[in-house]
Amino acid sequence: MGIKEDTWKNRIAERSDLSTCVVHLTRVENNKNVKDEKLSLAILLIKILNDRKIIASTTTSGFIVGKTPAVCFQDAPLTGIAQNILYEQKYKKQNPDSKVRYNGAGVMFPKPYAFEKGARPVVYEPTTAAKKILPESEYWRIVNLELGKTDNFIDWTHEREWRHPQDFNFDIEEAIVLLPNFKQYQLFMKECKKQKLDYPERLKGVINMGAVAY
Repeated sequence: MGIKEDTWKNRIAERSDLSTCVVHLTRVENNKNVKDEKLSLAILLIKILNDRKIIASTTTSGFIVGKTPAVCFQDAPLTGIAQNILYEQKYKKQNPDSKVRYNGAGVMFPKPYAFEKGARPVVYEPTTAAKKILPESEYWRIVNLELGKTDNFIDWTHEREWRHPQDFNFDIEEAIVLLPNFKQYQLFMKECKKQKLDYPERLKGVINMGAVAY
């Protein structure tokens, strides 16, 4: 039996481990031409807003199974998102050769909005087993899970991932921008003013994740 959206929101409001939104975290690729990484993060977010689109990852650029590119989201409250970001930063420092999965900046959307556009929860399952369950057209939903080998655990369930097949086109009025600290928040606002962009007024919000994490 279904429930009304307000009832759904009220139930989630009583839980510190749930959220009504999904979050896409982005990253700055290694680029020798980018001298100011912090500024490039702000510019990258503005570019995403200008394009009204998040580019999907592939098997090569991300961790996508199958031929269909997909955009990844995390279904967690901002406190959980902040903890995931901090852990990734610590892990990178301890393992310099590891791949940068995301920086502490991104875009958040209401879960019903993402769902209506085609985003869905992933299927956590050993890849070979998942391929026997899902049709090839749904392989983009597979996230490998392996807890049977103590020396080779693969577990991303803490991200509670959702994915959207192909690029994710969105409306500015449904987006909330996440920035990793107050300095980058200031840079974002400065760039919007410099480029005469009205995003701060049109967005659902702009959040300094540093205030959430610390």
